[in-house]
This record gives sequence, structure tokens and C-alpha cells, in this order.
Amino acid sequence: MSRICKQVSIESPASVGGNREYVFQYDVVVPDVPSKGARVKVMCAGACYRQRSASVSSTSSTCSMGSDSGLVSSSPSHRGLRDSSFYPGYEVAGVVESIGEEADAATAGVKVGDQVIVYPFDDCPPGYAEYMSVPDIEYLIKIPDDMSLPVAAMLPSGALWALNTVQKAESVVQRIVEQKGPDGMCHILVVGTGGLALWAIRLAQYFFSGKQHRVHIVVACLRDEGFCLAQECGKVDVIQWSEELYERILIDRTKDACHGEVDVVIDFGTTSRSLNRSIQCLGKGGVVFLGHETADRLLPKFSRKAEEFGITIQSVETGSLDQLRELVTLVHSGKVQPPPHSVFPAEDATEVIHRLCKSEIPGRAILQFHSPA
Repeated sequence: MSRICKQVSIESPASVGGNREYVFQYDVVVPDVPSKGARVKVMCAGACYRQRSASVSSTSSTCSMGSDSGLVSSSPSHRGLRDSSFYPGYEVAGVVESIGEEADAATAGVKVGDQVIVYPFDDCPPGYAEYMSVPDIEYLIKIPDDMSLPVAAMLPSGALWALNTVQKAESVVQRIVEQKGPDGMCHILVVGTGGLALWAIRLAQYFFSGKQHRVHIVVACLRDEGFCLAQECGKVDVIQWSEELYERILIDRTKDACHGEVDVVIDFGTTSRSLNRSIQCLGKGGVVFLGHETADRLLPKFSRKAEEFGITIQSVETGSLDQLRELVTLVHSGKVQPPPHSVFPAEDATEVIHRLCKSEIPGRAILQFHSPA
């Protein structure tokens, strides 16, 4: 008799229509233990920001409601989220439940019972489930026993992406500081106060702490409640980017906050309008850092304009295994503090996602699939 576990499927609110449900909970078969990998008992999974690759999402365009018994097969149609801003569980923290017979556990440094996070590799299986199979044990990173699992669950996708972005921005910041001379200031604009932006602010403060008198961070809030979240970071200036205002007012407001033109923009969820605004805020030689999924969509449209303004639009991938290990160390040591977050039972996923869609949950939302022993 196959073991059964719970899985949450989160579809795009836009794709199913405004009045239809887009959060479902299914019974699925517990995945097998891969021969070179492991099976993880999922403790916490964050509502993360990374889309599936086109090859996966394109096979997931239809939704089956399953049989009358409520048992659903493991077809792609039930692999978490599809084509949406809420993603299929790329931020997972859990406990190693079983290890495959051919897995090199000693090299990976993990054993059964260890607390781990899962690196968000391509074709990652759904993390919004009670159990998750990981095909290669190298994708598991052991975390300290005293590290908070909800905090650890925020690291593999959103925080990792922010870390990679800030580290790529380091060379740009150094160049600008040198160009401006001993009294010059590098102005960094972080757009938004979502989970990625909140991580980026904290990581930028840490990595540029040695240049604290030469680096100025400004946060552009897209909604009123973002002011408090941004101000909690400390030592940042906060401006409002109200979509009701004329573009020229928003551009002038941004330049006023930066005492001139912006040097670096970090924007993970940009739209055509906000990217156009950012370009006009930047000085010549400035750089906009975008998540690679957004960049793939917008670069063809804005490449000519970027050239005209003398600025660069740079795409940023999620990050590496080594960077994720570095992130664990930074957060566990307290050198980088996690953004605000709230933990909810996985069975409350429908209510949680509805509240997220209405921006009623500040910071990050974490779904808990198993309670700590």
C-alpha cells in the first residue's frame, strides 16, 4: 500500500479568473527515494519568487481536479504553481528522511535526521508538500541544529537571488566610488518592499558597510505599508512611488532623495513603466540589475533606450550552491538579519494566499507542513 501525503497546488489567480479558487490541497503518493538523492520531510516552505523553466510550465497549462477519491497522480498538472507570481515551493527547509543507496552522503555532509535546505535546481519537484524527493544529494545543504527552520526556508530562492545581485553590484559600486573621488557618494535605489527587496536591502547594508559613508541606499515603496517595512531596515531613505502620480514627479522625487542621479538600481519585479522610470533616474554609466526572468521579457524592448541613456541593464541569475552556503553562515551568525515573516499551517494555505494577494501579510509568508518534534 503506497503512503499518502498532502500537497498544496497554487495556480495563478489571473489564469483561473477572479472568482475561482486557485489554491487546492491534494492527497498524493509519497515520492520514492532517488538512488543518488534523498527524500526530505518538508517542515517549512516559503511563498517564493522563482518561476519554473519554460519546459516545465508549458506542460502545466491545464488543471485536473483529480478523481472522486481526492487522490491525484504526480503528473505535471499538480506540481505546485503554474504561470503565476506565487511559485511551486523553491524555498524548502526540512529533515532528511531517507537517503538513496547510491548517494554519496559523506561527501555531501548530510545524514538521515539532519536539518537541511534544498538548493533550487532546475526541474525542482514541488516543495509545497509534506515530502519532497531530491534526485542528487549535492543539492542538500545542512543547516545548524539551532537555526530557525522558517528562517532557513527563506534562503534558497529569494535571499539567494538577492545575495547574487548585491555581490554582482559590488564591482559597479566600487567603480562608481572611485570615479567620484574621496567625497563622492554612490546612490543605490532598491525598488519595492517585497521579500526579495527586503533581503537586498539587508545584504547591501552588510556588504557595503565598509563604504557606509560612500554608499547611500534609497528604497522606492510601491504601496503605503511598505514604508514601515523599509524603515525597519534602518539607515535607508524611503520614497513613495505612487502610480497615480505623473512620471516626471516620481523621477524628480527620486533624484531629490539621491541628491542627484541614481547610480545603481535593483529591481526584481519590475514592469515596463518602472523600468522606464529607473532608466530616466540613472546617471550615465549607471546599471539596472533585474532578475533574469524579468530581464528576458524586458531587455528586447529597452535595449535601445538603455544605449541612448548610456546605462546598462544586467540580468541576474538565482545564485550558486556556494553562495547559498555563504548565506546560511551570514544569517546564522546574525551578521544579516532576516526580514519580517509569519508562519502559517499548510492547511491554511488558501487563506494565506488570499491575504498575500491583498498585501495583508507584511514581509514573507511561510507554510509549515510538519510541526517541530
